[in-house]
Amino acid sequence: MSVKSPYDLLFEPVRIGPVTAPNRFYQVPHCNGFGHLRPRGLAAMRGIKAEGGWGVVCTEEVEIHPTSEISPAVEGRIWDDQDIPAHRLVTDAIHAHGSLAGIELVHNGLHAPNRISRLPPMAPSAAPVDSSDPIQARAMDLTDIRNFRRWHRHAALRAKAAGYDIVYAYAGHNMATLMHFMQPRHNQRSDEYGGSLENRIRLTREVISEIKDAVGDSCAVAFRFAVDELLGEEGLSVDGEARDIVGLLAELPDLWDVNISGWSNDSATARFEPNEGYQESYTAFVKSMTSKPVVGVGRFTSPDAMVSQIRRGALDLIGAARPSIADPFLPSKIRDDRIEAIRECIGCNICVSGDNLNVPIRCTQNPTMGEEWRRGWHPEKIGPSVSDEAVLVVGGGPAGLECALQLGKRGYRVTLAEGSSALGGRSLRESRLPGLKSYARVKDYREGLLKSMAGVEIYLESPLDADAIREFGFPHVFLATGATWRRDGTGRQNHRPLAGLNHLPIFTPDDIMAGNLPNAGKVTVFDDDHYYLAGVIAEKLVEADCDVTLVTPAQTVSAWTDFTLEQDKIITRLLEKNVELTVRRNISEILPGGLRLACTHSNHTEERAADALVLVTARDANDALHRSLSTQPEQLSEAGIQSLQSIGDCLAPGTIANAVYLGHLAAQNFQGDDWDAALFRREMTALSREA
Repeated sequence: MSVKSPYDLLFEPVRIGPVTAPNRFYQVPHCNGFGHLRPRGLAAMRGIKAEGGWGVVCTEEVEIHPTSEISPAVEGRIWDDQDIPAHRLVTDAIHAHGSLAGIELVHNGLHAPNRISRLPPMAPSAAPVDSSDPIQARAMDLTDIRNFRRWHRHAALRAKAAGYDIVYAYAGHNMATLMHFMQPRHNQRSDEYGGSLENRIRLTREVISEIKDAVGDSCAVAFRFAVDELLGEEGLSVDGEARDIVGLLAELPDLWDVNISGWSNDSATARFEPNEGYQESYTAFVKSMTSKPVVGVGRFTSPDAMVSQIRRGALDLIGAARPSIADPFLPSKIRDDRIEAIRECIGCNICVSGDNLNVPIRCTQNPTMGEEWRRGWHPEKIGPSVSDEAVLVVGGGPAGLECALQLGKRGYRVTLAEGSSALGGRSLRESRLPGLKSYARVKDYREGLLKSMAGVEIYLESPLDADAIREFGFPHVFLATGATWRRDGTGRQNHRPLAGLNHLPIFTPDDIMAGNLPNAGKVTVFDDDHYYLAGVIAEKLVEADCDVTLVTPAQTVSAWTDFTLEQDKIITRLLEKNVELTVRRNISEILPGGLRLACTHSNHTEERAADALVLVTARDANDALHRSLSTQPEQLSEAGIQSLQSIGDCLAPGTIANAVYLGHLAAQNFQGDDWDAALFRREMTALSREA
């Protein structure tokens, strides 16, 4: 007799209108950078999710009409019947594993500048679009509204023809026309679609009803709704009209998909929302107001937390975007009692950056994400070894850990040598900084699996020089020796060392992470890196009672974090901690007791007092070991070393995600085809006859 699992509840089927989800794991709609341009890559990625056990797998937002396109963002499209074959690739890949396929139909309204179609944007009331484009949306008249309903109906019929099981109406993230009609700040109409709440939700009611009438016999109709915008009286909120909206529409859709808005709140990074299930306090009321199933998100990775959501009546289905990206096989691992093998999301939003940069999705924890079709990578499978030769990996940071893990999975005999007393490298060091605790998961996941592998040996406190490596005589050597932050100010803005380095105590991120902090006083953090680290270090220094100023030559603070949806939150956090923010200023000279700053747009200079300076600029690859070995090929040959390769930051410093990716790439390609041949397949658009 089988032993009952505490997680059996998660594998119960759930009826959704005319269809049934095979379990409670629900991959909610999420963007991915494949969209209408890369349908084969999109289908392979979604298919892997279904293979991994997600009972429902949804698309990204899918544009229904050229009056609502958000190029250059690469989202889905179902403008006309020509789009159906690409969507059929997706539904076939999902159905092949017994999962339901969902499509999120969207008309973006104010959010769509229509840069490709060049059609005037449309909105409830005339207003500038919410991008920086110098154009305005026109107010929709009643003919536009009738067309809007018709476009949804036709898109739903195409979705059904493409094989989708669940069709969405979308009113979330402040990105959809249906939500704009609900919001008093965007809807100043005086007709039957404006004014009272009943009038402002009229279009939503009509669209959901139109979709149900068109496809409801065989497709479930879902409604994605942001129940709180976290804007107080300015926006929809649980304490305001959102609760009434749920009450008025409670039984109309077959499924409620609920979250918070905007996107930066819904997909908040772990730095600002560290707790699993952080949206429950906003969304839990919905289930008490409808008999229809409810799905919600909260960066769920713990099966105990998932079961708790169901048992306490917060949710019927466990929604996930980022956890399904970090581990597409999360449901299967829970089912098979392999909890320790779950690749937990770290909440860094590298996945989101791919969509914001209009390139295929990527993930810090899961380097195969986005590579399922173009490289043929699988998150749980990798090709077997082609020899019984042993491999030495030097360095136990993100790249070294991933390389060793995948080589071990392939069946190679692997020795991993780490010079310090702990594995993890920069992921471990950064995890000790404010808000970055989850970064330790990069180490924890890989270390746990490596220690369970019979063919892998790990040696800590084992720094190796060139002589030691030659003496060991491993046939194959991977160097993952990381990088070191520069101490001279060289970086993007300054291509030579700063003048006057001897006038102030100089610190780098390596010093801060090692616990070597300036004495309390006026400390300037100079950020020429533009990602998260300078802001986190500024927080750390405030905790150490320093008076902190953050200076950057960029147009704004932590500029690149705009792509990870953190920038506004970072600036707010720093201001709350009384960090002085100075943008568009470069350090022209370090003075005794201060700095001379130069405006990046003029010749104006100014002097600022400072007792210490933290330079967050560029990193030097720790490639001395590689240079020492590679410049003496005859000694390598005599030692029996057949191959030598640098990976991760010691090859080219980058993000943790990049280091993990390069480690994985090296393991995948080891003893395979030549490097150029092993790059990736290109997805080409076939030319057809002119319409």
